[in-house]
Formats: sequence, structure tokens, C-alpha cells
Amino acid sequence: MRAVIATEPGGPDVLAVVERPDPEPGPGEVLVAVDAAGVNRADLLQREGRYPPPPGASDVLGLEVAGRVVGLGAGVERWAVGDAVCAVVPGGGYAELAVVAEATAMPLPPGLDPVAAAAVPETFSTAWDNVVRRGGLGRGETLLVHGGASGVGTAALQLGVRAGAQVLATASTAAKRRTCEELGAARTIDYTSEDFVAVVDEVTDGRGVDVVLDLVGGAYLDRNLRSLALEGRLVVIALQGGARAELDLARLLTRRLAVMGSTLRARGLAERSELARDLVSRVWPGFADGALRPVVDRVRPLEEVAEAHARMAAGEHIGKLVLAVR
Repeated sequence: MRAVIATEPGGPDVLAVVERPDPEPGPGEVLVAVDAAGVNRADLLQREGRYPPPPGASDVLGLEVAGRVVGLGAGVERWAVGDAVCAVVPGGGYAELAVVAEATAMPLPPGLDPVAAAAVPETFSTAWDNVVRRGGLGRGETLLVHGGASGVGTAALQLGVRAGAQVLATASTAAKRRTCEELGAARTIDYTSEDFVAVVDEVTDGRGVDVVLDLVGGAYLDRNLRSLALEGRLVVIALQGGARAELDLARLLTRRLAVMGSTLRARGLAERSELARDLVSRVWPGFADGALRPVVDRVRPLEEVAEAHARMAAGEHIGKLVLAVR
């Protein structure tokens, strides 16, 4: 099969399409012929040598796939050859064939073809897990999404609107802010020229937001805390602005704030399976009724993976970049 690896740590030029032996599904696993694979920032970090795959995972890049089942491991009962599925995988997504744990495979979201579906698993899993399950966002609350036009950002924004919350989103360009508005953002914030703390204060009449979904990390910590309402929750899912910052514990105590973080890739099979079930039962209906949709920036063939990585690194994309494998 064709697959994409990083020949050494470095920039997009180290990516290569190589021939690899076809993988074999083990007990409780299915073999998926990959039609399309989503591109994620974690893939860029792995290419740079800063985010190695978990033990036992493939060194082939790629964390989300969509395609059809072409092989069954021992004991598989939920799926049959020919079924259309999508999934988050710990590695191996940028390839013609990928092994997926039976319990983490999901049917394609209603109304989506495999290319569109490939833009869903990682982003909507991350957004749902952190905004709703961890952040506890509820109807009538306010959510601030940093990087609102990113893949996770567009998913989080839509999930917030669907949950009945008011959503604010930061984005750097007019096109990105327009996308956020089209997805339901009540107010967009140009973080290159506006202070999001001041905007939050203005929009909420000084109350603050209930949940902040943050992809920046250390550089935003203090301002995120100052943006939170009483008993607000800050959920950090990436560290694009650094991993360290000084924490004002007095603000945490007096405002009864919560700060939490998570990653998805290194979780055990039981946790990933539970999240997959939750998505199918509680998020997939949003695709059926039109409340949710993947935002796809560009679709590129597998051979143009370096271009896709370069576009993401430059921050030029809106929503998801997808690789067409077949």
C-alpha cells in the first residue's frame, strides 16, 4: 500500500509517499480501505519530531480516516465487509489501508460522503469531549472559542450553538471571521487588533463567559482566566502559544474557576470507545438535521501532502484539510 511517513524530523519537505506492507487486522480490529484522511496539527508536530506516536502505533502519519471495511479480525461482530466507517486512529491514517479497533469505528455521519466524513472524527471528538463533556457547556451559557475558523474551532462553534449557548470566536482574517459568523457566532474577535478580554467584558456586560476552549496555552492563560464568569471553566487542548505561564491562584479561588486540559491520542481503548459511542448517539443526529457540518478547506491527493502541511503551518486554512487517498 501507499503510505506517508516523515523520513526525518523537519518541515513539509521530509514527507514521503512510500510503499508499505498491507497491515493485517488483529483480534477485535477491522481493516479499512481509506478513501480520505483528515490533516491535523498533531500530524505537523509528529513530522517535526515533537509528538511521537504512542507505543505500538504506526509511524505512518494520520489520526482520522473514512473508508470502507475490507477485512475483519478475529471476534469482530459489529462490522461487515463493505460497511462505510470513519474513525480516530492513533496513527496510520495517511495510507491506503488502516487498522481500526472495532469499538472505535463509527458509521459515516448522516448525509456525508467519505471525503467530508474524513473531516469529522478527530475535530468533532475533540470539540465534543472538551466543550460539552469536560467543559459542561449548557443552554443559556456563553462559550469563547479561540481559533474559531480552525478544524476544531468550527466544530466547537457549531456544537456550542446546537447546545443553545451564545458563542464568541477569535479569528485573524475577515474571511475566517465571516465563516465563524456563518456558523452561528454571535460575535467574532480579531485577535490581531482587538483585546478579547475587553470584548468579552463588553458583550457579557462584565459577567464573563462560562467556558473557554483554548488552543494557545501559556500566552493566553491570564487573559483567559480574566474572561471567565463566576465558576467558569477553561479547557486547554493545544499549546501553540507555549506550555508555561504564571497562574493567579487567588483568581481561581475567589471566582471558583476550573482549569483543565486533555489530549485524545494517548487514551486507552476503553475511553476512546466510549467517546465514539457518545458521538454516534449524541452528535451524529446533528448532521442528520442540518445543525452540524464539516467545514472543508481543501482536498488534496495523497501525493500533495506536503502542500497540505505547509498550508496548515501557515495558518491559511479555514476548517479542515483533507487528503483524498483513493
